[in-house]
Amino acid sequence: MSESLPLRDRYLALIDEIIQLTLQGKISSGEMVYQMLQKGLTSGTGEVFELALSDRTSAITSLVDSEKDELKKAKATRSLRAIKTIQSQWQRYGEQNKATEAIATAAREITTAEANERLATFLRFTDPNQKQLLNVQQLQQLSKALQQFALTNSDLQQLSQGITRGLAAWQRLQDHLLDWMYEQNRQLGFGGVPGESGPWAIWAKEVKSDLPQALFRTLAMEQSAIEFAQQQSNMTLGDWVELALILQYVQRGLVNWFDQQAYNIQAGSKLSISTYLTFAVIWSQLANGFHNTAAVYSNGASQVMLQILRTFALRPYFPLYGGIFASFSGSYLRDALDYLDEPLRQVEKTQEKARILTLLGYSQRALGQYQRSIEFHQQALEIARNAGDRPCEIANFNHLSRTYVQEQNYTEAINYSQRALILSRQAGDRTGEANALVNLGYSEVMQAQKLEQVEPEIYESAINYLEQGLKLSEQLGDIQSKALCCSSLGIAYLVTGEPQSAITYLENGFKTAQISGDLYLQGRNLAYLAEAYYQLLNFEKAVYTGSLGMYFLEQIASSEWRQPAGLLTILQGQIGAEAFQNLLQQNQPKIKAIIGVDGYDHIPQLLEIYKQDM
Repeated sequence: MSESLPLRDRYLALIDEIIQLTLQGKISSGEMVYQMLQKGLTSGTGEVFELALSDRTSAITSLVDSEKDELKKAKATRSLRAIKTIQSQWQRYGEQNKATEAIATAAREITTAEANERLATFLRFTDPNQKQLLNVQQLQQLSKALQQFALTNSDLQQLSQGITRGLAAWQRLQDHLLDWMYEQNRQLGFGGVPGESGPWAIWAKEVKSDLPQALFRTLAMEQSAIEFAQQQSNMTLGDWVELALILQYVQRGLVNWFDQQAYNIQAGSKLSISTYLTFAVIWSQLANGFHNTAAVYSNGASQVMLQILRTFALRPYFPLYGGIFASFSGSYLRDALDYLDEPLRQVEKTQEKARILTLLGYSQRALGQYQRSIEFHQQALEIARNAGDRPCEIANFNHLSRTYVQEQNYTEAINYSQRALILSRQAGDRTGEANALVNLGYSEVMQAQKLEQVEPEIYESAINYLEQGLKLSEQLGDIQSKALCCSSLGIAYLVTGEPQSAITYLENGFKTAQISGDLYLQGRNLAYLAEAYYQLLNFEKAVYTGSLGMYFLEQIASSEWRQPAGLLTILQGQIGAEAFQNLLQQNQPKIKAIIGVDGYDHIPQLLEIYKQDM
């Protein structure tokens, strides 16, 4: 075959040659066809061959169907059999050369991309949501392929060097990926004493390059990744790619390990959830920080963030009903979820987007941003409905009910919980049903209290819904829903004037929320426990639970920290500052055991802030 022919014509000639040799009896096995394909095909041009083969197949099939002459028809039929042999050997060739094809495709698309699109093109090949995700060995080969262009294109040289350095750093780092978990008294999660412990500090010691080392140190000190990015005016494309590969492989390595700990209550899915969100937030902050200095790096960071969120949204443990504050601590993550809002505005209406908006919606409710919460849930509801994601649709009905309760719009809260209940029963969504029962009962209790209704049967009916929800969540083994059920039942008994019954459920709710890792529900249960103990005149326990609840809620930037702060301020006024301080000191060992010395010292400061804002 002449090398001067266009590629499609060369491949048509190759196909015709194989057919003719088959008709002449010169091809005796599929292996001979495979050898001819290996010799005649150019790497990275599989799509061209596929189209040529499809054209010949169609032409010969039409000939077999239309030919009247018996001899010509027989020849066409034999040609079609030869085509089928070519197809089977092409499939074998494709499978055995898939990696080579993927590398060649990546190299071709990266080298032919416009300069401002080159990074985005590369990141497509490291996207876990794509079929053509390149593994470590394939990325190493891609780096070598790009190195061939190094003399003529500095960007490609930088890209090649960044890949090589990033993979080398990851290979050093992966041996120390989990070292932080084995520190003495280490609590799993991304918190720790700033600069001293936790994963970031350990990883900073293991990477050798300046940029990733500086980022890890920034995160270890609980400083903003935005400010870090703003300071990187001299960063090269190679530096950026190296950092990107390190962060991507660290995140995936952690998730892979956590996913294998399904039966470990301390780890398992709640730390996978925390990992996905932590790294998505870091990338979003980097995108924010690079925005004014290098648009291509900012866009690249947003691209990686969305890749992470899309992967996360399709995981079976994606938290449709809460728990997103699991293992979150540190000031640099307090407003974390706000950073995910703006980049999401540019994403298409996909199932993944509906789920991420659901997460943002209930997070905004926890932060006290009720109108924003409603907006997110309404958007998510529409997208989920159009995408046919029924569990997500039901979850957003439930969340809208919960948010309207917070706004004291109990009519809307009851309306949405009823819709969630009907839809969940129709769909057989048991988790959705458990949450809908709880929301319906809770909404009815709060409405009856607002209307000052005293008929016991109204409360009995509402509490019956709550108890049904609790029973169903226990049957399902759904820890997150059970925590919500216990919390709601406790609050219901508190508002109906039964503080002792309330304490039983609220304590159970607090313990269950600890297992699920939901700091918001932990803080909320503690805040209402303080109210129950206050009603029973048990001031020591009111101080203990109120202080912890206030601290937990303030740590995740929830506006609800003011509720226990208000109660503690009233109590302090009633018994006097000295008696209050004595009660706080009596609980000092227990409080420090949970939130540490810094947490204990922060409690009086919070009370002062509350008083100043009154």
